[in-house]
Amino acid sequence: MHISWLGNTAVKIQEKIGGKDVTLVIDPYKPEVGTFPRSLTADIALYTRGSKGSVTISGNPFTLDHAGECETHGILITAPPAEAKGEALLRIDVDRLSVGHLGMSNTPLTDQQIDMLGNIDILLVPTGGTDCYAPDQAKKAIQLIEPSIVIPMAYKCDTDPKAMPVEDFLKVIGTVPEQHEKKVIIKKKDINAEEMKVFVLSKE
Repeated sequence: MHISWLGNTAVKIQEKIGGKDVTLVIDPYKPEVGTFPRSLTADIALYTRGSKGSVTISGNPFTLDHAGECETHGILITAPPAEAKGEALLRIDVDRLSVGHLGMSNTPLTDQQIDMLGNIDILLVPTGGTDCYAPDQAKKAIQLIEPSIVIPMAYKCDTDPKAMPVEDFLKVIGTVPEQHEKKVIIKKKDINAEEMKVFVLSKE
């Protein structure tokens, strides 16, 4: 599984399923400032805050922009509702790997959300504190979900200059990150339930 961070809560996931490359994009919202692709090509487009404000998505993708559950392209997608109306969290299960995406969460997780996001391998969590979790709140969510790999998002970058820097989150979490690249490749053999890893991705 290839994971790239596009800024804010926007993420691109690429996986080979049945010999075919499948591209999934999450939250490809056009930012007010900074650089971002004017269009993206994807097989699946997922949104945690509705599809309004999205960049153009080419490729006639399957789209989910509300809470629900479905399976497409060999990927199981579960979107438990968030506390705020019109928002959702995401759980993605594909090829023996599971990914959770917390969108722009800014309230504590409910028991239902924790149950649906439990036992995941990879957690994408907002940490920048602008309309989303600050580092200490992100840490609490991580402790409740207990993922094997954490990837912070929605921290300070050119498209989100008012957010807190990722270094603030790293100080709170107390874990030395293992990646500072634009893309991370994760395989099932990389998952270690006994030791949590933090991967910090540079904005693509």
